[in-house]
Amino acid sequence: MLKAADFRKIARDGLKGNWLMAVGAGVIAALLGGCIVTTGGGGGSASSGATAQPSPDPMALQQGVEGITSDPSLTAFLFAALAMVSIIAVVYLIIMLVVGGAVSMGYAKFNLNLINKTGPDIKDLFSEMGRFKAGFVMQFLRGLYTFLWTLLLIIPGIIASYSYRMTPYILMENPDMTASEAIRASKEMMRGNKWRLFCLEFSFIGWSLLAALTLGIGMLFLRPYMEAAGAAFYREIKWERMKQQAGM
Repeated sequence: MLKAADFRKIARDGLKGNWLMAVGAGVIAALLGGCIVTTGGGGGSASSGATAQPSPDPMALQQGVEGITSDPSLTAFLFAALAMVSIIAVVYLIIMLVVGGAVSMGYAKFNLNLINKTGPDIKDLFSEMGRFKAGFVMQFLRGLYTFLWTLLLIIPGIIASYSYRMTPYILMENPDMTASEAIRASKEMMRGNKWRLFCLEFSFIGWSLLAALTLGIGMLFLRPYMEAAGAAFYREIKWERMKQQAGM
């Protein structure tokens, strides 16, 4: 049975000569809402040791606000800019919700090709766009189920998220499956393997802390490493399950 160190080694072997492409794929996937591995935050904690800044002068703030509101044209411009930014943000979120699931499946394909050394390509990210409906349903159901379990307690919600983690891989490799069937298959595949996946992800804690010291820039390289290790984990437990079903 492979351990966390084994999965990390498989990931590093697959990433050799492919780091820049993997970083680019990770950035694109993240921007489109298609990451598979959920990692802890990095950049936010890095600023906790910064030197405290002096508090702003309330009178200066008041004078600045009064100066802005006294100019109707400037006020109108600011409101228009705020409205435009809000519209762009809403449209972006809708795009992420619609295509995020399909990109997750494409990212799963990319990472499997990476560790299998079968010619990973950025185009893999968009290979499942024709199944964006199934991807959307997958993301919606995973989020809904995890949220409902979290309503009970935080721990059941975390456990549920691990149960559904393999869904993008399964749905990508089984185009005839529905999202619900892929989620059930993921739950079955992760039975007895959730702790193994937790240990794998926890083994990256040192790298995560180092990435935090770089204001999150290090996550550009750490996330592809974790995603590749996650793909190696999926490949391993899939083979283990196939052996069990074959009575080997």
